[in-house]
Amino acid sequence: MADPFEVRMRFTSQLQHLNASVNSSQKAAHYALKYRDMDEDLHSCILEQLERNSMNNRANIMYFIEHLCDMAQRENHLNFVRMMQKDILMVVDAVAPSDGSGAANVKVVRRVLQGLQQKNILEPNTVTEIEDCLKERDTVAEHPALSPIDANAQREVSSNQTILAKTNGVSRPDKRQIEQRIEEDRERHKRLRESIWAIGAEGDEEFERLWDEVSDIGEDDYIAAEEDAVERRQAIEVE
Repeated sequence: MADPFEVRMRFTSQLQHLNASVNSSQKAAHYALKYRDMDEDLHSCILEQLERNSMNNRANIMYFIEHLCDMAQRENHLNFVRMMQKDILMVVDAVAPSDGSGAANVKVVRRVLQGLQQKNILEPNTVTEIEDCLKERDTVAEHPALSPIDANAQREVSSNQTILAKTNGVSRPDKRQIEQRIEEDRERHKRLRESIWAIGAEGDEEFERLWDEVSDIGEDDYIAAEEDAVERRQAIEVE
């Protein structure tokens, strides 16, 4: 049997190093389900990391939660799903706090909530109630870099230290965090566009769609085909 402390430490490390790629979220979700007998401890680990990490990382954990719930549902291990249903308000408050510090994460929260609702993990009325709360938190630009800065809130430090600014008492992310967030959002948008154009590997959805768009064969079609055949035969005789 695996050492619970070691499992927790490795899972914590995976959460801290999540990025915009699907692979990183799936890897962490697989790890959690591998040690599903410790699901309560791993769930508390998720909540813990949501409180301790940067807003960028909290957004990544939010996307991870959707992957975890989806995989847990498919593998019929519903404890992860039930615990997340119970603590979803706590999760939302951590990813997009009411103080405005996570305003850039509001769209992330909405997208994940919609995904969880579509997978029947969250009830529509629950999502609606949370959406009402989010409307008051979506008050600044999508990226913190685009939000206004109070000049009096800035303080300069040495070149090797982070430059921080506060707007309405909220800490402003440093340049590295802003650039990382922009890059991760760009990657997610790229993946979203790809998914829109993706064709399922199974089934004949595209064939059925094209078939429905084509009209039934009528007498005119047979006449046109016969005329084309005559023209081809005449062309061959001329040659």
